[in-house]
Amino acid sequence: MTETFDGDWLDLREPFDARARNPALAFALAEALPARPRILDLGAGTGALLRWLGHFIGRAQAWTLVDADGALLARAFETIRERAEAVGWTVTAPDRRTLLVHAPGGAWRVEGLVADLRDAPDNLPLEKFDAVVNTALCDLVSEDWIADMANAIAEHGLPFYAALNVTGRERFSPPHRADALVARGFARDQARDKGFGGIALGAKAPGVIAENFAAHGYRIIRGASPWVVKRQEAAMAAALAEGHALAAAAWERRGETVIDGWLADRRRQAMEGRLTAHIGHTDILALPPTG
Repeated sequence: MTETFDGDWLDLREPFDARARNPALAFALAEALPARPRILDLGAGTGALLRWLGHFIGRAQAWTLVDADGALLARAFETIRERAEAVGWTVTAPDRRTLLVHAPGGAWRVEGLVADLRDAPDNLPLEKFDAVVNTALCDLVSEDWIADMANAIAEHGLPFYAALNVTGRERFSPPHRADALVARGFARDQARDKGFGGIALGAKAPGVIAENFAAHGYRIIRGASPWVVKRQEAAMAAALAEGHALAAAAWERRGETVIDGWLADRRRQAMEGRLTAHIGHTDILALPPTG
């Protein structure tokens, strides 16, 4: 079974994702796209990448949001409409499957596709698009999944943009005596099979992406994109601590009591405005050969 994600968690992380993603790669992708690009967003969730990357593209564009969870896609459409109308943009729905966001630089056409990414790329109409994008997906998948995706995308000559791949470098502050235990268990959890046909890549994802696309003559651009969670951002700091503790406890059974104590301390620090976190990520952009 593949990973599933709660919509409230996706909403909580959205501003941190937006702050972290590397704008240089977004501009590079926008420059490589045609006048009215068609974007395929894999594992789109509530549409956060569209709401961020659309501004860098800055012109008429068409998006297809792909997710296995139809409820998340429905939430994406609601959120896209709400955010657009909040800044004074008109949103229309020419049919039940499509939104048109009338942005200043040109309309953003948005459609949804319910599809299980375990079956990708075979279940994706890549021939209809000008780029394939995603956020926080590729560290979940297997090496074979990336190889198959790279082969299919290269066949169509499309750019591939993968934002917010974990680096394996997580740091909470202030230091805690159980940090090493939690980090070890969390790293073990990142490397388990997450439903994509093999062991999850975790921090190896950017390297595997680069290797597979470079084999097709693609140019590879990387950029750091860490989450930096400040003391006053208590809800996110506490959520990260809870996620790390839950993952670690599943692998460090003998240390469960210690991990529970670590989490209790981290929750208290977050409530007191003393907990910060730095979660390493890397963005990667693969551009097809020209000429």
